[in-house]
Amino acid sequence: MEEDAGEGRVTNSVALMSCTAMALFYVAILYSPTWILRLPPPSSFKQFMIRRFICAAISSLASMLFSAIILIPMRSWEVSHLFGIYGIRIDHIWQAMVFPLSLTSLMYAGSLVLKSMLIMSSWKEYRNQCGGMTIDYVKIGPQNILNWVFSTSSSILAWRNYVVAPFTEELVFRACMIPLLLCGGFRTNSVIFLCPIFFSLAHLNHLLDFYSQQNCSLLKAFMVVGLQLGYTVIFGSYASFLFIRTVGPRDLYDTPPHAF
Repeated sequence: MEEDAGEGRVTNSVALMSCTAMALFYVAILYSPTWILRLPPPSSFKQFMIRRFICAAISSLASMLFSAIILIPMRSWEVSHLFGIYGIRIDHIWQAMVFPLSLTSLMYAGSLVLKSMLIMSSWKEYRNQCGGMTIDYVKIGPQNILNWVFSTSSSILAWRNYVVAPFTEELVFRACMIPLLLCGGFRTNSVIFLCPIFFSLAHLNHLLDFYSQQNCSLLKAFMVVGLQLGYTVIFGSYASFLFIRTVGPRDLYDTPPHAF
């Protein structure tokens, strides 16, 4: 990366302005269908979310192209080189996926144990009603799992929470920004705590949405969004640490922990 930046070295100011622009663009484009393109309001919540999915995809592709132009001379654009910049590499895939996901699951160990206990309790209750081990009792577990999978896959909110948001946010706020900040001369520790600031900027629009849609006071909106921003900064630092420390940058492998 140092050799690629040789012709036009990325300065601190260029890196900061680029990251700020990508963060603002990621949020602004979400409102472009109605504010800029003057499209009619979506007729349903599903159509509204599909519009946002398209906007987030465009923002991610634009940020990837923008960061590639800054970091790599165009004559050196090769698929493997570009993917390597964004952390998309095939070596040590299982370590880069399993270790971060296992570490992240520890934060939710209490919820996972509680959920498991509730499932076991429901199975015991159903077994007592059936009078012991029966074929129906054996089938109830897989059936519940399949029902949950089908219901989740058909939910537009599930696609937003588990697929689109983690994938696009990791691309923009980790894969594109961290290489820029590192090439801009920032130290690793500084990047881990600086990158989440841009990540939190992309959630400031929730202040306007919460204030206008929930009809609450401005103070309450600040308190709710402030708590959310604090969490995004903490998680953003953690995700940036995973990006840098999992045997080199491997951004897309941070997506499962983000979705978790």
